[in-house]
Amino acid sequence: MEFEEKCRINYLIGVGKVELNIQQMLFEFLGGLGIFLFGIKYMGDGLQKSAGDRLRDLLDRFTTNPLMGVLAGMLVTVLIQSSSATTVITVGLVSAGFMTLRQAIGVIMGANIGTTVTAFIIGINVGEYALPIIAAGAVLLFFFKNKKVHNVGQIVFGFGALFYGLELMSEGMKPLSSLESFHDLTVNLSSNPILGVIVGTVFTVIVQSSSATIGILQGLFSENLLDLNAALPVLFGDNIGTTITAVLASIGASVAAKRAAAVHVLFNLIGTTIFLILLKPFTLIIGNIQEALNLNPEMTIAFAHGIFNASNTIIQLPFVAVLAWIVTKLIPGEDSVLEYRTKHLDPVFIEQSPSIALGQAKEEVLRMGKFSIHGLEETHEFLKTRLQKHSDNAIQIEDALNNLDRKITDYLIQLATSSLSDHESEEHTMLMDTVRDIERVGDHYENIIELIEYLQANKVKITDSAMEDLEEMFNLTISTVSDSIQALDHNDKEAAAHVVQKEEEIDKMERRLRKQHILRLNEGLCSAQAGIIYVDIVSNLERIGDHAVNIAEAILGEEN
Repeated sequence: MEFEEKCRINYLIGVGKVELNIQQMLFEFLGGLGIFLFGIKYMGDGLQKSAGDRLRDLLDRFTTNPLMGVLAGMLVTVLIQSSSATTVITVGLVSAGFMTLRQAIGVIMGANIGTTVTAFIIGINVGEYALPIIAAGAVLLFFFKNKKVHNVGQIVFGFGALFYGLELMSEGMKPLSSLESFHDLTVNLSSNPILGVIVGTVFTVIVQSSSATIGILQGLFSENLLDLNAALPVLFGDNIGTTITAVLASIGASVAAKRAAAVHVLFNLIGTTIFLILLKPFTLIIGNIQEALNLNPEMTIAFAHGIFNASNTIIQLPFVAVLAWIVTKLIPGEDSVLEYRTKHLDPVFIEQSPSIALGQAKEEVLRMGKFSIHGLEETHEFLKTRLQKHSDNAIQIEDALNNLDRKITDYLIQLATSSLSDHESEEHTMLMDTVRDIERVGDHYENIIELIEYLQANKVKITDSAMEDLEEMFNLTISTVSDSIQALDHNDKEAAAHVVQKEEEIDKMERRLRKQHILRLNEGLCSAQAGIIYVDIVSNLERIGDHAVNIAEAILGEEN
């Protein structure tokens, strides 16, 4: 009896230990994964802050052909440590009309190469120094107030967290070698490459970070839990899975953006198909490289990842036009995206014919003015319908206005060094001022969008009479801005004077609406929250009218 009791106790202790081991394994793996993802994100954010707006400008400016797009995509991805983030930015640029589909294809290819840098960083294997690195990052974050030092601290802290997460995941994965079911899975993966691709794809779709899943793969390979035959198909699947981020970013976007996301998927599917066909020779090549260079297991996977993406790009780069044609057929439809890139700012004219360059600049300013009217109309529609698509369109146009503002201003600054007549100098000054006024129109309608979103988020209701007042003021403001751009187009002094009169009406309306608002408040017809939003919208519309009259007064001043 005592013997049986002892056996039962030993059995229960053994079961408890197994359960404890499984729990510890799960906690270490999942906790490590969380810290790793945080480290990648935090490091990328720090790098992005250090680079500022230059990343977007880099993609916008240096993608004149697919090869330049590849280089730009590589550089940006290396800087922000996320091919998904680069692809999402690219989808946004395509959606906003700053980048063509062919340019985007090059960037996406480059992003796939750039993301391999993370695997090489992991291959350095400085995990034992992870905690001191985290400590160094924390010192920079908490003991220095300088913004640049703070950004560096964020990068260092994220770098350390990345390796600490990897160490925890590695510890969590060690007990897997004793599980028979996991051993059976690795045998199946080795004998069935397609299963490996599916496993890699599904896991990366769930985690939404190929860097994380490849880091896990490096850990499994270093612990001899997977051999090279099983690891490489999983690696291919990781590259397919990472495309989910771009697909999600393209939902609800323009047709061109959907096509850009489809290219990302197609590019990795084609590459995986090619390398699955060539799996045996590719495995042999990676094995030989590992022996020749005496690589550690993590670096071996990093080399495989780098060779896969670089080779895939070299193979498919000559067929950019074919890829564009395929996705155009797969995703049919007319793309409604306006062309937001500059059309008329040819730098050749600055030296050869400054007067023509000035005329070209004016044409671009007029385009910018028409975009501002369109953005204001979309904002008006958003107020009336509360449909998100109008808000998205308006914000997209505001982004375009900022881009055009920078490009036109730079062009006009270059033009200022040329020999201009007195009349041309006056027109040059007027255009500089007008660009600023048009850009400010975009800022004010963006403020209005944020106010409307606040109404929606907090379920604040504006009364019907207040909405009628806003409708009236919106129509008058849009009409005034439109007339000012028309006056600029035709250099029409009479039309400009009419704009000044309309702006006076806007000022009177603003005062009248404020009084009506106070009456509604006194009568208890509207809430204080609704009243604040209402007054702010009216105030922003009045300021838009001020910028319209600035354009008109510049025309009147120029012709006096």
